[in-house]
Amino acid sequence: MDTQRSEDDVRSERRRLLLAAAAALLAATRMASARAAAPAITVYKSPLCGCCGGWVDHMRRSGFDVRVNSVADATPYRERLGVPPALASCHTAEAGGYAIEGHVPAEDVRRLLRERPDAKGIAVPGMVPGSPGMDGPATAYASLLFDAQGRTRIFQRH
Repeated sequence: MDTQRSEDDVRSERRRLLLAAAAALLAATRMASARAAAPAITVYKSPLCGCCGGWVDHMRRSGFDVRVNSVADATPYRERLGVPPALASCHTAEAGGYAIEGHVPAEDVRRLLRERPDAKGIAVPGMVPGSPGMDGPATAYASLLFDAQGRTRIFQRH
């Protein structure tokens, strides 16, 4: 009788371990899927710029997979991505084949990637107080969509 109980205990323990392993595998698969679904964005920024770091944090908190490249000057990246000089800010990024210039809110980048307009990218020129990563009181501003000729149109008002 003790032998039977012992075999039942072993079977029960095996079942419990298999269920725990299956639950762990399911959780790991869900986490991997969530990471794979996170939009990737590559950022070129000065290692000394605090507001750029604030924007990177904003993008990460918003679910983006952010890859940061610390560079002395973002101008070559800005030029390669076709960002007009008039739209320049303190950092440049690339996501889904688009240029992302400056303190563009994460929701605007998501919309850009979802709608896929015929454009080179999106920008918030300068360093607008209250935009993501920037300190200061909220200021009205707009995210601008720009094309290869440098023409802009308002993408989103904030």
